[in-house]
Amino acid sequence: MRIVTAALPLLLASPAFAVTPDEIASTTYQGGALTDGQSSLTVVLQVLLDRAGISPGIIDGYKGAMSESALRGFEAREGFKIDGLLDPEVWSALGGDAAPSVLMQYTVTEEDTSDLTASIPEHVADKAKMEKLGYTSVSERLAERFHMDEDFLKLLNPGAGLIAGETLTVADVGPKMEGEVARIEIRKSERRAVVYAADGHMMTNYPVAIGSDETPSPSGDMTVEAVAMDPTYSYNPDVNFVADGVKEQLTLPPGPNGPVGSVWIDLSKPTYGLHGTDTPASLFTAESHGCVRFTNWDVEELAHMVSEGVEVVFVD
Repeated sequence: MRIVTAALPLLLASPAFAVTPDEIASTTYQGGALTDGQSSLTVVLQVLLDRAGISPGIIDGYKGAMSESALRGFEAREGFKIDGLLDPEVWSALGGDAAPSVLMQYTVTEEDTSDLTASIPEHVADKAKMEKLGYTSVSERLAERFHMDEDFLKLLNPGAGLIAGETLTVADVGPKMEGEVARIEIRKSERRAVVYAADGHMMTNYPVAIGSDETPSPSGDMTVEAVAMDPTYSYNPDVNFVADGVKEQLTLPPGPNGPVGSVWIDLSKPTYGLHGTDTPASLFTAESHGCVRFTNWDVEELAHMVSEGVEVVFVD
């Protein structure tokens, strides 16, 4: 489980009328269901789930299917009734009112503002001509680093110039999980990847996008063959799918905004893998071409815990 890092303490309860740093800092749980739409309580819950090693996907403060599925994952791992609903018992197990602040201050560095890609073309042939499919803005880079929706990062920092030396308010998600993965279940109906250790206990749990009816994800058992960080992407319409009417094979450059994001975990079934995505906000509603998409930060964490031979099981 992740270690919770200290910052400002949560204050006394206050209704979540506005999602601002002050509102988030003063929010606690008074019982009942999460408010529909965006709320400070959902921000706190998403960060606490992330710290606990159960990914909510993007942190944006919106009640939705990704957060509900993360709650179900936490309940399953901790032995609670699995209903995807916040209650006092789950709140307490997450650290609840005793948890340090879910926000922290971060100072933008020169490195954060450098090596940006001016823009990402839409057409696959134009992408293949690029040297790198990198981040196009400081806000995009920092939103991914702190597991946040880019618009939410901007909401917490109105008027920010996103320049070196500037201090921003960001989510305090804690360090990456560490450990050794023995088995991964891709639960297609739940749109979650559930990760187990050798002793059978659930380590972590990530939201994923899976294949469509036209290009379904596979079924059955396979294994991890290799892990590639910052991979290129081999576009082969003869084997996979045709994009933008392009019939010839292409190699697209690496980068977090490439088709497979920042990581490719190769599976023993040819052409299939676990990988990142350039659109984390659409992860739970999007469909893949058969592979399994994660947020870049989730698959980067997973990549450091898997090795060749790890079992990957696709279940309905």
